[in-house]
Amino acid sequence: MTDSSAQPIVRMEQINKHFGSLHVLKDVSLTVESGEVVVIIGASGSGKSTLIRCINGLEEFQSGHIEVDGDELLPHGKSSRALQTIRTEVGMVFQQFNLFPHLSVLENVTLAPMKVRGYSRTEATETAQRLLNRVGIADQADKYPAQLSGGQQQRVALARALAMEPRLMLFDEPTSALDPEMIGEVLDAMRELAREGMTMIIVTHEMGFAREVADRVVFVHQGEITEQAPPAVLFDNPQHERTQNFLSRILKY
Repeated sequence: MTDSSAQPIVRMEQINKHFGSLHVLKDVSLTVESGEVVVIIGASGSGKSTLIRCINGLEEFQSGHIEVDGDELLPHGKSSRALQTIRTEVGMVFQQFNLFPHLSVLENVTLAPMKVRGYSRTEATETAQRLLNRVGIADQADKYPAQLSGGQQQRVALARALAMEPRLMLFDEPTSALDPEMIGEVLDAMRELAREGMTMIIVTHEMGFAREVADRVVFVHQGEITEQAPPAVLFDNPQHERTQNFLSRILKY
């Protein structure tokens, strides 16, 4: 991986993504600097999740190119060696928790560092315990996912992603599957990451959270980046009519 001080940690240029005849991403270009928190907002179906899933190769794209910390993803998935490196260096937290139900919390967090990073069991366990403490669920280490609340499971998923020591974290609507009373505990863990300088790209409908933690908010409409600006600018003085219409609907609730 290259020195992130010399270039953006993420560079997307003219990305086009199709699902059959549906044109999901249309000439999307975006850069993210190391240490920056970028929040992506927009209506459901606008292409937000597809955009971030292209960054770690979970979705192939048809044209354009993506660089993640100097490693390039090519159209049509023609970048297998770079893809392996990127997936090692990029953590992702999904809407659903995707924990292994037959493994304990501790085992869920230690598995990938041992299998992929080559950590010893002792090293992986020490890291997992530190991270579980960091996200506030150290006392749940011996439980299984089914014994946890949704908020606790999502914090396990966050600890699992952090255990790989990622350079970049992607969040795909991490609170959308949670009951309202559980959302705050996950957002608190993400706020702490932001304070610590983790580079993050976050797809969310939590506008108050976006205003609080984002360095930049990106509004996506029908597969295009319509507007991007610091949160105080985008929320208080949006320039594009589409952004204005979206925020007027979202912020009145």
